[in-house]
Amino acid sequence: MQIDAAADELQLALSEVRHLKDTARALRDALEQAQFDKERSVQSAIAEVHVEVAQLKATAAALRDELEQARIDREKAVQASVAASNNEITQLKAAASALRDALEQERIQRETAVQQAVATAQNEIGQLRATVASLREALELANAGTEQAVQAALAGAHEEIRQLHEAVSALRASIDQTRAH
Repeated sequence: MQIDAAADELQLALSEVRHLKDTARALRDALEQAQFDKERSVQSAIAEVHVEVAQLKATAAALRDELEQARIDREKAVQASVAASNNEITQLKAAASALRDALEQERIQRETAVQQAVATAQNEIGQLRATVASLREALELANAGTEQAVQAALAGAHEEIRQLHEAVSALRASIDQTRAH
């Protein structure tokens, strides 16, 4: 009778050990799946950042091209304006002295327009530089945020692994206590 009770107790203990092993295996599988999911999430975030960086580079290149084209167009306009002014001045020199006053006034107005065009161009260049600087800062902040997210994810995974180790150790201790009784 005692042998049957001991055999039943042994059978129960073996069943519990098997159940604990199954539980540990299931926990290990769940942990591996969680790590895989986290890694996939991190990879996805990195891919998104790379896409955004490529888009920002393309935007910066397009802005540079537009700025260069605008500068070329302005230079052509200024050259055309200067050429037209020189031609007009030559024609007006032959005219009466009354027209000389009108010519002088026209020249002053054109110089003012050129100065305003140059000032506008310099202002636009300054604004574009500020935009590029702010885009760089935003990119650096995005990169820093991604790095922090990766570090936080890794810290969470390490904490979860530590807790699972503690749970397994506690279960082992419980099994050892059960065996000892």
